[in-house]
Amino acid sequence: MIDPISGFSKLSKHEKIEWLHSTYLKDSENAYQILEQYWNQDQQLQKLHEEFTENTLSNYYLPFGLAPNFLINDYRYAIPMAIEESSVIAAASKAAKFWGKHGGFKAEVLGTKKIGQVHFLFHGKKEKLFAFFEEVKPVLLKAVQPLVKNMEKRGGGVLNLEVRDKTEELEGYYQLHCTFETKDSMGANFINSCLERFAETFQEAAKENSAFSNTEKEIEVIMSILSNYVPECLVRAEVSCPVEQLADHHLSGQELADKFLQAIRIAEIEPYRAVTHNKGIMNGIDAVVLATGNDFRAVEAGIHAYASRNGRYSSLSHAEVENGIFRFWMEIPLALGTVGGLTGLHPLSRVALEILQRPSAEDLMKIVAVAGLAQNFAAVRSLITTGIQQGHMKMHLMNILNQLKATPEEKEALTKYFKKHNVSHSAVEEQLKLLRS
Repeated sequence: MIDPISGFSKLSKHEKIEWLHSTYLKDSENAYQILEQYWNQDQQLQKLHEEFTENTLSNYYLPFGLAPNFLINDYRYAIPMAIEESSVIAAASKAAKFWGKHGGFKAEVLGTKKIGQVHFLFHGKKEKLFAFFEEVKPVLLKAVQPLVKNMEKRGGGVLNLEVRDKTEELEGYYQLHCTFETKDSMGANFINSCLERFAETFQEAAKENSAFSNTEKEIEVIMSILSNYVPECLVRAEVSCPVEQLADHHLSGQELADKFLQAIRIAEIEPYRAVTHNKGIMNGIDAVVLATGNDFRAVEAGIHAYASRNGRYSSLSHAEVENGIFRFWMEIPLALGTVGGLTGLHPLSRVALEILQRPSAEDLMKIVAVAGLAQNFAAVRSLITTGIQQGHMKMHLMNILNQLKATPEEKEALTKYFKKHNVSHSAVEEQLKLLRS
């Protein structure tokens, strides 16, 4: 049994690693060296990375790549992506090249409202609570004025504040349901600060309200927190072209369109397929969100909740053919920021935003949505023509060769060989043995 450690956070980085090595990595020959290998030699930059989080031991690197040639609303972007999965950037780039010849991507922001809630319990009469809220609402809004004045100068602030009755689901449960506009900031800290001030002021006002009985004065705040479900912070991305322009050397335009629509329909009605279908969309979305220093966990949670909004998990993307025109589109919730948080702290995030020409939050929403749609188009097109493994495994070949510790000469020879042969781990291993023998 390993004894608990006290004061771990107060240890130096070296001391943390020494403890880790002596406790959990006794049999590891090179863990210490690997952790140290990924420290940045620029001590100031290393210190910056270590202050992003707690108990830092090292840095975890992901490839930072670029998908060029994205024509979005008649402007050509090169999109930075941080991702480790083979073929994602290649597939997105291929889709961008195809649609760049057929009118490009169209994208528009449909809404930018974000949500926060104060969750509280009240066991008195509902009528009294709602009357009290209407009376105290101006006081609540005044209480957050010091917090919102700078946001209001930028065109944001508190948009609405209401009480919601949730007592049918949970006895005594109500919400202060708040909507916000945070402009180019993702706004999590701003929203949470406002919510906590609302909660404090609401409780204090209830204790002083003469209409409440002694028990009714005790409004019990459970928690105050923003929601990562933002169905009114919505962006739409779309492509379209005449059906015949979809043709490739595998299928005619009409054949490809027919199979594509069936593939999308399957993802709309079958949750098992929809999860993998949407994961492909998130390959593109997460890579850009991560590269620009945004919160990909929040984005993931909100988008998957949106995919279930009708009571069943379903495809985020949709397609149709009408009057000979193929249309492929997606509407997704995206709460993103281009100022504040890691976007201004992480040097690579700053570079990523510079590559994107310093976009506003709304522009970034459009770019991210397009990256997801492009990735989805490429994946579905591969699935209904050559199959997903042919292209994916070709890109995965280098990972397999690295696992097998192939030399540069062996990599060159086997890359040439597998241009004409199917890639699998066993096939690569066998060919490498033959080459070495």
